[in-house]
Amino acid sequence: MALLGLAVSQMACSSLGDKLPGVTSIVTPYKIDIQQGNVVTSEQAQALKTGMPRAQVRDILGSPLMTSVFHADRWDYVFTFQRQGQPLQQRKLALFFKGDALERVESDALPSEAEFVSSLDVRRSTDKPPVLQATEEQLKAFQARNAAPAPAATPTPTGTAPVAYPPLETTGAGR
Repeated sequence: MALLGLAVSQMACSSLGDKLPGVTSIVTPYKIDIQQGNVVTSEQAQALKTGMPRAQVRDILGSPLMTSVFHADRWDYVFTFQRQGQPLQQRKLALFFKGDALERVESDALPSEAEFVSSLDVRRSTDKPPVLQATEEQLKAFQARNAAPAPAATPTPTGTAPVAYPPLETTGAGR
C-alpha cells in the first residue's frame, strides 16, 4: 500500500507541470554556487619558470588538487565553478617535474585575475544607473502629493486638575 501511495504521489507531482506550465518555468529551486579546486590565473602561470623547485611552485600556485602515487612527477590543478543558469567553468593545469625541478607546463586558456573576478560578478545589473535629479514639475508634483495637512487645534481642558501619577518605586523598600 505504501508503494502504491508513493507511486500515485509521484505521478501527481509530475503532472503539475502539464497543468501549470507557467509556474514550473518561473519557480525553480535554489541551487548554490559550487566551486572546486584551485583558481589559477594567467598571471600565476606566467610566474612559473622551468627549473623552479617544487616548494617555489607550491608557493605560487598553492597545493595541487591531485597528485598520484603512480605519477609522482606530475601535479594537476583543476578548477570548476558551477552557478545556476550559467555554463560550467572548467580549467586544467598540469605541471611536470624532473626530480625537484619544474620541467614543463600544460594548461587550458587561463583568465587574468580581473577577467576571473568579473566572470563571478554576473548578477550585477548592466542597466543604466537611475537619474538622481528631479525636474521642477516632478518636485511640484511630489510636494502636492505629500503636503502635510494643517495641524488641528487641540482643545485644552479647562477647569480640570493635572493628572498625577504615583512614583514607580517607593523609597526605602527592601528588595
